Amino acid sequence: MHRTAGLSLGSISGIEIHADWSLLIIFGLISFGLATGLFPGWHPNWSPATDWSTALAAAVLFLISVLVHELSHALVGRAHGVQIRRITLFMFGGVAQMENEPPSWRAELDMAIVGPLTSLVLGFAFLELASLVNGPVRIDPNHLQRSLSALGPIASLLLWLGPINVMLGVFNLVPGFPLDGGRVLRAVMWGITGDLHQATQRASRLGQFFAWLLMSGGLAMMLGLQIPLFGAGFVNGLWLAFIGWYLNNAALLSYQQLLIRESLEHIPVRRLMQTQFLRIDPQMHVATLVNEHLMGSGQRAFPVEANGKLAGIVSLRDLQKCPRDALERTSVAEIMTPAAQLVTLAPDQDAMKALELIGRHDLNQIAVTQNGAVVGLIRREDILTWLSMHAGGGLSQTKRT
Repeated sequence: MHRTAGLSLGSISGIEIHADWSLLIIFGLISFGLATGLFPGWHPNWSPATDWSTALAAAVLFLISVLVHELSHALVGRAHGVQIRRITLFMFGGVAQMENEPPSWRAELDMAIVGPLTSLVLGFAFLELASLVNGPVRIDPNHLQRSLSALGPIASLLLWLGPINVMLGVFNLVPGFPLDGGRVLRAVMWGITGDLHQATQRASRLGQFFAWLLMSGGLAMMLGLQIPLFGAGFVNGLWLAFIGWYLNNAALLSYQQLLIRESLEHIPVRRLMQTQFLRIDPQMHVATLVNEHLMGSGQRAFPVEANGKLAGIVSLRDLQKCPRDALERTSVAEIMTPAAQLVTLAPDQDAMKALELIGRHDLNQIAVTQNGAVVGLIRREDILTWLSMHAGGGLSQTKRT
């Protein structure tokens, strides 16, 4: 069974939308900051209820803006043949989870650039809506308080949403992989060199450089120095350093994922799968399974076969379905996961597909079948062993970078 941390928000055009629990942090920070700082500063005469209701609405619309940004990536990616099943929103924004790399540099370029462009369009659209709702918004720098206090709640939240979306679009254009600007840079280098591996490595290193700039700037702000565009202050500096730390890890991980994909793609499952394993009869009692097979072997999942065909799999997780006092009278067939509910692979499918399925469905192993019969088991540790032998050097080098 597939398990995902967070909350499912439904789906759009067949793409699952999930919210990570960390999204509550950024939602709370935005709401609290607007309700207790920005909006009371703009509108001293507003009631706390107006401040909070406007702030909550602004926070919700901002997160919807982030979702639209990610949807633009996903829909353009789909048009280029990239499989995207899920978008996850979390405290640093959102991510469209790709099942495969873009097939060409042009597909990568189109998919990367559309996100920042969408945010810029949203930003200017919100500013235009503010003018339509409130009439032409004229901010007099010499009488800033008077200009802002004349705005109503809707115009105020739109006037905040406009610049914040523009800033989001501009920030994502910074050429630091895996930000959108870094992906644009990777696409350009990929197009020039024709080498995705080299382009990803260079873009990842530039992303790490940008991340270290953010972390250094954040540390300087925490020590009281004034940083252009970011200001000063311990809290702001800590937040900037935290963003830099996250981007550094993301840049490393993105390159490592490419190394893993290169090591597993076009490698058939039959080269990694286990062919020596115990098979169980569906009529076997659970007590026999536990006492004679499970305790005496390192095997954690057992294919259940009937008439030479896969009937299901029984694993340690399935044993929890059977009370201890019923082990002697319960058959394996009663607790196993039936074949119809199993994820299976064919021997000639590539190992990258196996890794994706293991991760997506939170599995430890997958049965490999041919014509309905089990011919092998591919386990998570089999894939890790292969990677340690064939991608270990590249992954270690990435960690030292």
